[in-house]
Amino acid sequence: MKMEDLIGELHIMKVYPETIVDGPGFRYSIYLSGCRHHCPGCQNPNSWNPLNGLPLRRSMVDEMVASINENPILDGVTFSGGDPFFNPKDFGYILKRIKKETGKNIWVYTGYKFEELLEIEEVIPLLNYIDVIVDGRFDQSKFDPRLDWRGSSNQRLVKVQEELRKFRKEKKEAEKASKKEAC
Repeated sequence: MKMEDLIGELHIMKVYPETIVDGPGFRYSIYLSGCRHHCPGCQNPNSWNPLNGLPLRRSMVDEMVASINENPILDGVTFSGGDPFFNPKDFGYILKRIKKETGKNIWVYTGYKFEELLEIEEVIPLLNYIDVIVDGRFDQSKFDPRLDWRGSSNQRLVKVQEELRKFRKEKKEAEKASKKEAC
């Protein structure tokens, strides 16, 4: 493996080329390493350590993109883990490439609330490439096996682009109001 082929410090735990449990339809699911949340009852505690799995390489992303594009039954791509936002810079590389080069619907599972992500400067640009976020820490006391694509009832399915439009509108209105107050 060439060092220049490595992408930062991101590690891949597992790739599922076809699954129906990580979002609607057939999905290509990528499980990343690294998580700060350490939720009791987590289904992937082995993914908490950011060094578990294989170091992400450009050639791996090339192979993933090719595999996704060659599979006509795939409806989308899901990132899980771990928490993909554990390492936003390196996650951004794989996220952007897969969205741009496959055009697939993107889902991301995260222990962060969507509102928390909006406070992390390096995460905000990544949200432009995501269609749905399943947000919130897994809460064992709120476990509900009847929920689609979520483990506990506190977790939400966030339509990211709709929420970003609202966020930008509110931010713009707040800026206008503060300018008026300054005058």
